[in-house]
Amino acid sequence: MIEQKRVLALVPARSGSKGLANKNIRPLNGKPLLAWPIEAARASEYVDRVIISTDDVHYAELARAAGADVPFIRPAELASDTAPSIEFILHAIDTLAAGGEHYDYLLLLEPTSPLTEASDIDKALLSLVSQRDRADAIVGVSALVSTHPSFAVGVTQDGLIAPYAVASFGRMPRRQDTEPLFSLDGSLYASTVEALRRERGFCHGRTLPYVTPRHKSFEVDDLLDFICIEAILGHRALFETSDTSSAR
Repeated sequence: MIEQKRVLALVPARSGSKGLANKNIRPLNGKPLLAWPIEAARASEYVDRVIISTDDVHYAELARAAGADVPFIRPAELASDTAPSIEFILHAIDTLAAGGEHYDYLLLLEPTSPLTEASDIDKALLSLVSQRDRADAIVGVSALVSTHPSFAVGVTQDGLIAPYAVASFGRMPRRQDTEPLFSLDGSLYASTVEALRRERGFCHGRTLPYVTPRHKSFEVDDLLDFICIEAILGHRALFETSDTSSAR
């Protein structure tokens, strides 16, 4: 609980991944990918229950082994490539409510962002709760640096590069002079249940950013991402030292 409000952590893990087959259960440092967000949520000070929404009984078994509850199997119509995410989210909330369980906040943690930790969850929830006068949701974002649109180029009909955001290469700004911009990184999403029903999503006019450290913003789309994340996990202590130093 946080401020006497109940928090439900939901881990979505459907079985139909096409980019990287069975990526939600692919082993990462000896654990299936879906185990990472489950363990992070279980270690949070504020999460009251951790459940998984999956359409696969094998995935469900692995989730239980990692410590999540599996109160239902997701209906097939909510596990297709085209099914809107809000539908399986509301299905989870409504299914629990039908059994007498009601929650004030919903935390969504995707297996494809395995570097999110309990400390990130708790900081994000505290930030949201402390700013409820102006916000109903908070989502993970990471700073755009090398991918900042000021440095984007297009390719002309002649096959040559041309700057996208400015008139000429000479007018490209220095990196330190660019306007700070961020991208949604998928590391975490949290919202009041009321706002989720009303807005049918986490991102709207009353959404806060949770700025994710760069090394935690990696998400799994392909094999290269797995390799990068395994390397980060192998050097996590170095990143934690760097974060501590930069905060002083």
